[in-house]
Amino acid sequence: MVGHIGIRAQAVRPPQSAEDRRLETIEELSESLANDLLTLSVAARDRDAELTREYFPAIITGKIFPARPTATATQVKWVGMHKWEAATPSLPVVAVAARSGDPGAGKVASKAFLESWQDFLGHFSEIEDARFKVKEANFDEGAKAVLGADEPTAVVGAKGRARIAFYVIGRDINGKREWARGTFWSDVRYAANRHWQFDSFDLVSFDSLVAEKDMFSEVAVPAGVGATLPAFGTPENSGFIWHGAAAADLNKDGWIDLFVTAPDRNYLFINDQKGKFRDASAEAGVTNLATGVAPLLLDFDNDGDSDIFVSAVGQQVLLENRLAQDGKLSFRDISLEAGVARDAIGFSAASADINGDGRLDIYVTSYNRYGQITPNSWFRATNGTPNLLFVSQPNGGFREEAAKWGVEDKRWSYAAEFADMNADGKMDLYVANDFGEKALYINHGDKFVDEAAERGVLDPGNGMGVSFGDYNNDGRLDIHASNMSSTAGNRILTRLFPTAGPQENVLKKLAAGNNLFENLGDGKFKDVTAAVGGFSGGWAWGGGFIDFDNDGWEDIYTPNGFISGKSMKDT
Repeated sequence: MVGHIGIRAQAVRPPQSAEDRRLETIEELSESLANDLLTLSVAARDRDAELTREYFPAIITGKIFPARPTATATQVKWVGMHKWEAATPSLPVVAVAARSGDPGAGKVASKAFLESWQDFLGHFSEIEDARFKVKEANFDEGAKAVLGADEPTAVVGAKGRARIAFYVIGRDINGKREWARGTFWSDVRYAANRHWQFDSFDLVSFDSLVAEKDMFSEVAVPAGVGATLPAFGTPENSGFIWHGAAAADLNKDGWIDLFVTAPDRNYLFINDQKGKFRDASAEAGVTNLATGVAPLLLDFDNDGDSDIFVSAVGQQVLLENRLAQDGKLSFRDISLEAGVARDAIGFSAASADINGDGRLDIYVTSYNRYGQITPNSWFRATNGTPNLLFVSQPNGGFREEAAKWGVEDKRWSYAAEFADMNADGKMDLYVANDFGEKALYINHGDKFVDEAAERGVLDPGNGMGVSFGDYNNDGRLDIHASNMSSTAGNRILTRLFPTAGPQENVLKKLAAGNNLFENLGDGKFKDVTAAVGGFSGGWAWGGGFIDFDNDGWEDIYTPNGFISGKSMKDT
């Protein structure tokens, strides 16, 4: 699947001309190649030499694969980088006249090439993931696809040339985490064995990043938070929403606890102060209380303990922490009496004191029923459901005032955060919209005004998250917006619009990935994404700024992923 933007060639418009039909064929061939290379990816991960041989003819044009690591040089204080060079193969290399301009290239026996490939994989004591991805592909005029097939399939003999990226992630022979990554050009051909084969292999780039020490390890199960949830798409988890978690010291013992929503229940994990958590869901009474999508922890009643607001598809939820009143950690659903049991397609929530009265207010981003409702635009949709703003009242309840404050955004909102963006002492609001341009609502005291365009942060990407941080340590808050990036989408759009970039073509922007906006200090922002490295984070969601190596500079973490089916079809 290519993603929201629906840009598989045949989905752009029904073929009406020879050019349209050829474009459809080329993308079917590209997707056939991309999907087949996922099978090769699994073979690489599993070190399956027999299956890997299916992708190579007896002789290829190129060099043997460089399988010997060079010396590692420090990149940053805990990450090194090394190149790769060719070792002397034990099998004979079929050396013939080199191609013009590449004196080291010639004809290579695939046995020798694959021996060096297996030697490369042998550098890893364990492999977590391996992947080949088609970045660019063009095919001969005579190359044909089986149009209308359930899965993209080529006709035997189809030929083309492709630029392919690959990576292997795991641990090297010394147990250090390593990420080997490269790109190569190849003349590809759909062979009689029903696999695409590499007739040539022209390596463009290839290096490895190596962690000198482990920074993080996955410890959910031994830490006591490895709950197993129903698989997505099963009857127990058949909705169109995901769920989230939030962290705070809920029992006021000085240690951070976790609250997690799930399709059929809530989880409360209390920190045992020894590096683990215990499931206190039942004793705190939250297991069967109303659940939803994303929890927000806040002290809405100013009694010194954290309460729980849950954005939800349906009525919104407020769970009052009774620790201060009863001396025991327990929660009570007060959604109705507090005035927050309002309907929405609530995907997330954020809180701040928007009117300076000393009480926290709550903003809910509201999406729509994707799959049942189609956005009326891929980047300027207005048929989402209206966002909610719950303004805290002196009596302890809330009043919904999104329209009054001008923030009832209907652009399929996904996430939002409050921050004082113009240093005037009032909390402003940035909203990430999935099918709409983003909003920067500046707080004018009694209302918000969307000034995203004037301040340079309109960003039409498929917004999934937003966070604030000072990436360049100049004392001003910058903005990181997480958006979708798509390998297949970029490949198709480069074919359709070869001379346009994301700034000139909105479709390319929708597939380009995350954005980083630098606060210039005059109330405006500058898009510095390309200047600081680019952030093609896949199907990116939330994440944000964190100084994870404690060097005084804020880093950025972006989770990503989506459901692609059992075959990991092209994304």
